[in-house]
Amino acid sequence: MERIVQGIRSRFGGARTGGHGGLEILKSIGPGLLVTVGFIDPGNWASNMAAGSQFGYSLLWVVTLSTIMLIILQHNAAHLGIATGQCLAEATTAHLSKPVSRLILASAYLATVATALAEVLGGAIALKMLVGLPIPVGSVVVAVASLVLLMSSSYKRVERWIIAFVSLIGISFLLELALVRVDWAQSAVAWVTPSLPTGSLAIVMSVLGAVVMPHNLFLHSEVIQSQHFEAQGDDVVHERLQHEFVDTLFSMGVGWAINSAMVILAATTFYTHGIVVNDLAKAAATLSPILGTASTVIFAVALLFAGLSSSITAAMAAGTISAGMFGEEYDIHDRHSSIGVVACMVAATLVCLVVRDTFQGLVLSQALLSLQLPITVFLQVYLTSSERVMGRWKNSTATKVALIVIGVLVTVIDVVGLVG
Repeated sequence: MERIVQGIRSRFGGARTGGHGGLEILKSIGPGLLVTVGFIDPGNWASNMAAGSQFGYSLLWVVTLSTIMLIILQHNAAHLGIATGQCLAEATTAHLSKPVSRLILASAYLATVATALAEVLGGAIALKMLVGLPIPVGSVVVAVASLVLLMSSSYKRVERWIIAFVSLIGISFLLELALVRVDWAQSAVAWVTPSLPTGSLAIVMSVLGAVVMPHNLFLHSEVIQSQHFEAQGDDVVHERLQHEFVDTLFSMGVGWAINSAMVILAATTFYTHGIVVNDLAKAAATLSPILGTASTVIFAVALLFAGLSSSITAAMAAGTISAGMFGEEYDIHDRHSSIGVVACMVAATLVCLVVRDTFQGLVLSQALLSLQLPITVFLQVYLTSSERVMGRWKNSTATKVALIVIGVLVTVIDVVGLVG
């Protein structure tokens, strides 16, 4: 029996090591880029293609609004980590009652499972396009590969070129705008003019959830706090807050451009011809003008790498949340983190095994994220506006008002979407 227990501990972690297994590489590439990778994950591809193919340019405003929200929320989450040395999950456990904190973190964990579902499912779709693997088999392959890379920390050695490849595809979407006939005047109006075409509410929720992803708020704060700037003095904290805002602003700007490009390309390629995209394989056609006849293969490989990369970050977020429930930092070698990671991927894979319509599965998974988002937003309002939590670094009145407005707006969109 003792040998069995030791075996389980060696697999799921024992004593805390002080390492983070996978987060170190994220520190060196910039926390903002971590979020930008999420902009071109399988869930985003499905949501943006659905928005553009069904409603043309008219939902571009959702991309703009979501990105503005994301800049404010991501910087605020990083603000918490930099100023306090606690991630969002740790601070929730430390400053809220146990029943309330567990309920909030449980909802965030479920949202992370929904995120992982989209990533694993997207990778499985890519494997089906490439080698014909059935979706259930492909889901298991992607989930196992992600867990092996993350649990062994070998992901640190491959993440750079995965990000580079996926970023190349994002750039391809941007470059292709020069090769299609875009109505830029209509696009400019749509970027800043809210409209809700009949039947668009579900897609609006999906795009919102695909851009402003709750798990990224938890992960961003973890990556930042693990560097413990708060122990280096007020001058360092102030300087880091400024640098982080620039990082977030630039990264979110890139993400806005890529998301917009996907919607516009779907609008020009499919909407103008009356074609509704309900299959990511069909969406591969949007890359054919710049990537030629090999576009389907390149699209599938990019989708596979996007699914693999983002499923790992989703699993990290799950580990962050589960560790935070015990007042701990994320550490892949600790059982609270590692069990949270594994449970998330297992749950996501099990759902993938029963999903019938994979494209709708991707779209709906993103809509589920928007339902959890108000909880995380109002959690941030409470924590980062509290002098007890933040000290002199608490939110300014303007920031607090902006966060409340975001929380109310997201809540209204969710309610209208559910009622409609």
